[in-house]
Amino acid sequence: MPTNKHRLFATGFSALTVLTAFLLTSCSADAPAAAAGDNAVLKDYVADYADDAVVGRPDLTRVIAPFFEDPALAETRAILVMHGGRVIAERYAPGYGPDSKLISWSMAKTVTATLAGLMVADGRLSLDEPAPVAQWRSANDGRNRVTLRHLLHMTSGLDHTEGVEPGNPNPIYQADTTRMLFLDGRDDVARYAETRVLEAAPGEKFEYSSATSHIIADIITRALTDSKDPAVRRDALLEYARGRLFEPLGITSMTPEFDRSGTMLGGSIIHATARDWAKLGEFLRNNGSVRSAQLLPTSWIRFMRTSSKNNPAYGGHVWINKPRSDGRRQVLFPDKAPSDVFAMLGHLGQYVVVSPQHKLVIVRLGHTPDAMLAPIDDQLANLINLFPVSARK
Repeated sequence: MPTNKHRLFATGFSALTVLTAFLLTSCSADAPAAAAGDNAVLKDYVADYADDAVVGRPDLTRVIAPFFEDPALAETRAILVMHGGRVIAERYAPGYGPDSKLISWSMAKTVTATLAGLMVADGRLSLDEPAPVAQWRSANDGRNRVTLRHLLHMTSGLDHTEGVEPGNPNPIYQADTTRMLFLDGRDDVARYAETRVLEAAPGEKFEYSSATSHIIADIITRALTDSKDPAVRRDALLEYARGRLFEPLGITSMTPEFDRSGTMLGGSIIHATARDWAKLGEFLRNNGSVRSAQLLPTSWIRFMRTSSKNNPAYGGHVWINKPRSDGRRQVLFPDKAPSDVFAMLGHLGQYVVVSPQHKLVIVRLGHTPDAMLAPIDDQLANLINLFPVSARK
């Protein structure tokens, strides 16, 4: 099962990085609030189960309870199960509930990829032409061959150190992700990311990199506005995201964060409720359609859910339930659930897991050290396998 090294590079942060983030965002929606009074957090938990689901309440209760009650699976803050587009089970830890907006960490990458797909569908961006980054346009600059496809597949070749591997003597504050988000790059994350040099030819090497997602967020924003005013850049991105994605899906809580240059932190920090994370997962399960309206071409969803040539377990900013070819520990659980399962994953155990064969979307949000996620992976697989395979995905 996944090791600490594996999880570090799958989700983009170390414990110290997260501590820094929490210190900088101590008033964020990731912490339980008692704005409605002390009674808001007195109830043990909030739980709701459908009586007419294809899986009965006793079985759902039995498999969901360990997420909250087994110390090996702590700390779970929210579990939500959507089957066939309907929420059939949800449970929240004390202090949390259906209206709690919880942090995405690297699940934000899938939101960014979805917005990029809308931009490609609109003809504003191209998947396979050189990425429109001004610093890369010189004829002598090898980065002028980096495409949006490379960025989405994490194969740009840009030199980036996502975190610190075990045994590496360098301190965490020297890792690019920490520097980019919290230190010298924090005011303009895209500039920090876009100035990285090549360490491999574009398309040659898979290397998980939050920097590439921030580059994509910047590319999207610059396609929407020429302004350098941070407020204009932020508002242009938000207007597009709300009009083309959030509102059509009925997502009301999704709240991206931005740096001081107005670039969305599209690789790391978006807040939303469990119900709204599930709506995005359901949208991807339904191949980019909602209420019979095709918002995204099915070809884009197929691209996102298809393995990249450099890593069978990774597609277009989503993780895929297939064995990795590089000998590393698995990201999901390819030996315990169908290979077409895919997921958004975030640091400290943020999951939106989609199983098309089971017509399922499962959301798990919490605060669990990356080295302790193996039992959660196992329990998620158990939850998936409660459900019958559907002839129609």
